[in-house]
Amino acid sequence: MTAQASPVAPTEDAIRDALREVIDPEVGLNVVDLGLVYGIEASAERIDVRMTMTTPACPLGEAIVESARNAIRAAAPEVRDIEIELVWDPPWNPDMMSEIARGHFGWRGG
Repeated sequence: MTAQASPVAPTEDAIRDALREVIDPEVGLNVVDLGLVYGIEASAERIDVRMTMTTPACPLGEAIVESARNAIRAAAPEVRDIEIELVWDPPWNPDMMSEIARGHFGWRGG
């Protein structure tokens, strides 16, 4: 009798890499470098992502969340449940962007 391998949880880094494929179309940058991803928790059965938008009035929020869900599903197809929670606290601000994003806008320092 052979034992079935237990499902392996994707790493936070793997999920973050998948989310780098999700582009905010208003600014042309990915949600990770924009600082929109606040937290990731992953198990073999479930992935929870807390993220925000640059403003609560973002007209593309639902589309970005759906793109994020699709990117995670492509990177971790064995995970059954993917939950993306939009949060507004703390409010997003430009200091949350990576150096890559700051360079994209021509901003120095941070």
